[in-house]
Amino acid sequence: MPDLTVASSCGSITISRDVVADIVTETVARCYGVVGVTTRSRVGRLLRRGRITIGGDAGGMRIGLHVVVEYGLNLAEVAATVRSQVTYDVERLTGLTVEAVEVFVEDVKVSA
Repeated sequence: MPDLTVASSCGSITISRDVVADIVTETVARCYGVVGVTTRSRVGRLLRRGRITIGGDAGGMRIGLHVVVEYGLNLAEVAATVRSQVTYDVERLTGLTVEAVEVFVEDVKVSA
């Protein structure tokens, strides 16, 4: 997919989807109840890169991420917090609009 480009009368700004994915990864790591971002692929595990997808365009991004949540917590509340925080941080840091954040809870684990 092409990078995200915002045009104005003074020029344009291009933001890589990888940069947005890095912002999402850092934000999710700080969310209460999230043990980690997960991937099902062996390559993803070797590269330590979670399954984060950035779709849409600069007018409305669609973000998908797969997480592992701490056992015993309300999954819906953790997912709502992740969705809210990711939307806030991505919009604040990039100036782009987030249309949707889809959080997939892949697993629950007892944190050490």
